[in-house]
Amino acid sequence: MYEKTFPNKRYKHTLEFLNKAAPAPASILDLGVRNPFSELMEAQGYKVTNTRGEDLDLDTSSVKNSTAEIVTAFEIFEHLVAPFNVLRDIQAKKLVTTIPLNLWFSPAYRSKTDKWDRHYHEFEDWQFDWLLEKAGWEIRKRHKWTNPVKKLGIRPLLRQFTPRYYAVYAERK
Repeated sequence: MYEKTFPNKRYKHTLEFLNKAAPAPASILDLGVRNPFSELMEAQGYKVTNTRGEDLDLDTSSVKNSTAEIVTAFEIFEHLVAPFNVLRDIQAKKLVTTIPLNLWFSPAYRSKTDKWDRHYHEFEDWQFDWLLEKAGWEIRKRHKWTNPVKKLGIRPLLRQFTPRYYAVYAERK
């Protein structure tokens, strides 16, 4: 996935947010297959286990059976048809997650070649907050940031000041 590009800014903000919200050492169940960010978390002192690539809309056993202290889900919930089910079934008491925010000036992301690389949801912040609260989570920290691109045009200009990513730290109610 990251053979030619690496989301340096997103990873930097995400790692700083994780370290402030739930400092290492801690055991983490990271939703999604192992990736470069898994290695960054381990380098910070976290013990990381990833899910196996199962369809979390249909099989939430990974979160039901995990004994990890923290569940992380970085850029995962937008790919699920029913993220409520996974959020409800998480056994850990802490959750750190990021999502891309809905950009009113850009359509939802959709890969035409990879069925897993599509966004079913692109949330507004209040929608994601509501989803978390309804699934039994209390939000303790939030952070948003932009993702400017080095192109000319109206959309690139709007990306200069419109938040694209939203990070949340929540604890089980």
